Amino acid sequence: MSPEDRHLPVEIHPKDIKGSWDAGYVLDLHTISSTLIGYNEFGHPEFDTQRSPLGELVYRLKYKGDRTAISAIVDAVAGFVRNWAIQPDMIIPMPPSKQRAAQPVVEIATELGKALQIPVDTTSLKKTRATPQMKDVGDFSERVAALETAFAVDKNVEGKRVLLIDDLLQSGATMNVVAQALRKQGNVKAVYAIALTRTRS
Repeated sequence: MSPEDRHLPVEIHPKDIKGSWDAGYVLDLHTISSTLIGYNEFGHPEFDTQRSPLGELVYRLKYKGDRTAISAIVDAVAGFVRNWAIQPDMIIPMPPSKQRAAQPVVEIATELGKALQIPVDTTSLKKTRATPQMKDVGDFSERVAALETAFAVDKNVEGKRVLLIDDLLQSGATMNVVAQALRKQGNVKAVYAIALTRTRS
């Protein structure tokens, strides 16, 4: 863990997000800017990308496998949730869209649960079929249609207040569909949504 991770709190810029949940926030942008600087030897574009402090931590964990970023991410999220006027009974991480040896959102949710002393449920919400990458699907309504039957929820979440967490929010279509599934199939008492970062577009 670097000194920056250990001693300095991560600055965040929370923003209210509307959707199929009772209340929701995204904590910061993922990237602040991305400037084309040229092309590599294979003709692929290369960018100078500036990320938010939280975006940089998420990037390090998700794409570089740097698990030392988890502590600072969890400190930022836990600090925000403690000041948010909600009382979740459990934390449920969003089902990952891509298979990885270690799933960043699950690792973050697990450590967040320890920090907040809230149970983490990684089994009640399941992805039942493969779906296309949402960035490749047209508009918001098309994305929702592509996802509507892709998730199943066990009844053991019934009556619970769920904190749904994701690492990167794009259109929000997947999180909306999952929140609806938690309500309709799981009969939860409340759904709160928190995304660590969001895309600029």
